[in-house]
Amino acid sequence: MELRHLEYFVAVAEERHFTRAAQRLMVSQSGLSASVRSLERELGAPLFVRSTRRVELTGAGRALLVEASRTLASVRAAKEAVAAVQGLLRGTLSVGTEQCVSGVHVPGLLARFRAEHPEVEIRLRQAGSATLVDDVAAGRLDLAFVAPAGTVPEGVRLVPLASEPMVLLCHPGHRLADADGAAWSELGDEVFVDFHADWGARGLTDRAFAAARTRRRVALEVNDVHSLIELVGHGLGIAVVPRPIARKEQAAGLSTVPLVGAGDGELWEVSAALPEPERTGPAARRLLSYLTEEP
Repeated sequence: MELRHLEYFVAVAEERHFTRAAQRLMVSQSGLSASVRSLERELGAPLFVRSTRRVELTGAGRALLVEASRTLASVRAAKEAVAAVQGLLRGTLSVGTEQCVSGVHVPGLLARFRAEHPEVEIRLRQAGSATLVDDVAAGRLDLAFVAPAGTVPEGVRLVPLASEPMVLLCHPGHRLADADGAAWSELGDEVFVDFHADWGARGLTDRAFAAARTRRRVALEVNDVHSLIELVGHGLGIAVVPRPIARKEQAAGLSTVPLVGAGDGELWEVSAALPEPERTGPAARRLLSYLTEEP
């Protein structure tokens, strides 16, 4: 089994399309297809269900994707470790982040890294925390800045960076806009704007309402912070968000109400998610070191 075959397979699996995968890898589509067919023959199982518009992984393909991603990540880490011994930092640094995380300014951090290590290609992916943590576990990301609401997969460690309380964000004309505080249990009849299920803040909010034995109605689901703020600003619903989101300039005209009785269970905790130390590459360790330097 050649590494090239695994690289081609992972590209097709991630793109769900042979043409886009070939363009991403800068190879011919015929060569890419031949490589995947060769891998299927070697493994004795189809890896994709092909259609005219896209391809989907089979059960065998899904199983291979996990191990192939880990294998390629280990090979990359090995190459980077040898370069680091020689005083060089090369290769690729794949970073993930959820929007508006506290404790780290991601653009500034990556700009400093690029200035100091121009030989390293930086790749950035933005998604929900649950997705990003899974990507770290599978070796698709070297490091991610996340706020996971539940347990993390085996092989992933969290380095805490910051924590913030959750607050209620509402239109200034809302009945609770001038309240000194709001209890989770009194919000059951409200219409909510919230993030998709894989966002850390959404998982935390769902858990808090479940603990308060209060059902709520999420009528508007979004995948970015500014859309959430705009929807609340037009009075279409209220939102429970980490305090840094309520402090954004775009939310200046909205009302922020403390959540009464919020404790450790309702803290939004931001961390850097990395593989176990032996699987963490030199570039990821260097990036993380910026955050632990003495001021």
